[in-house]
Amino acid sequence: MDTEIRNQDTLPTPEGTELPKRPLIGVPTGRERSQRFFGLPMYIMNQTYVRELEKRGALPVLIPLNMSEATLAGILSTLDGLFLPGGEDIDPANYGEERHPQLGPVDKERDRTELFLTRHAIAKGMPVFGVCRGVQVMNVACGGALYQDIHSQRPDLDKHDYYPPKFERFQITQDIAIEPDSRLAQALGNTHPINSMHHQGVKKLGECLRIVATAPDGLPEALECPTLPYVLGVQWHPEELAKTDQHSADLFSRFVTAAAGSWRAEVPDGWRERFWAGLANIVVLAPSTDNNIGSSSDKATVAQL
Repeated sequence: MDTEIRNQDTLPTPEGTELPKRPLIGVPTGRERSQRFFGLPMYIMNQTYVRELEKRGALPVLIPLNMSEATLAGILSTLDGLFLPGGEDIDPANYGEERHPQLGPVDKERDRTELFLTRHAIAKGMPVFGVCRGVQVMNVACGGALYQDIHSQRPDLDKHDYYPPKFERFQITQDIAIEPDSRLAQALGNTHPINSMHHQGVKKLGECLRIVATAPDGLPEALECPTLPYVLGVQWHPEELAKTDQHSADLFSRFVTAAAGSWRAEVPDGWRERFWAGLANIVVLAPSTDNNIGSSSDKATVAQL
């Protein structure tokens, strides 16, 4: 079935109907210096994310870093959905905090790119799906804050950093409790086993977001924006479970189907203005003015979007 979808021009839905197109899904990249090519700067991305999106009918588009806001706005205007992948820690300057001693590596350029894309995608009402770092980017983009290191800042909580090579990426580590009236519950039910690979987590919830799943220790495991057609972020890695768990695969299918659907007509009237107004009073000590919520560059670009 996956091969059939990948070779089609249209997208079949679980209900047996057909959407007129396969949606363009933007995937922001990471970056590193190539060991193979003598330190050449490279854009990188985990192939599993991209392949899983394509299997479910998406047309994935990799978004490079170091682009101007005008370029990012132009790319975003062509997309039907935005996927936010896992990766490095987020610079706490983006939510007004000093660096914690246990903070891991950060990439300020990746933060700038993903926060810009996420804020403007949500302002448009575009379907967004975030995984691990992705849900944290969503929360910070909406004015929320993170635990920079769960174990040192919340030693009362359970272990969540089941990292390779000691642990397999697909290893189940805990069951989460899911709000029954959430979009997440439509795919996973009221409880579901997950794989946990993170040392940061949601501390302060961002504007317009709702916690729709929690770990046994109470740490948020998934966020949604109930006002919009489809905005979902999960703290685990469903791409690693999708091969053997149809429910995890359905998270990607439902996102792709939402992006291919009529979400533009489903965004509430006045949403864009309400979203930006809700963030306007949040003070963010960002590394550059491009990251500030409600900055002049943000407002000028959002008008174009």
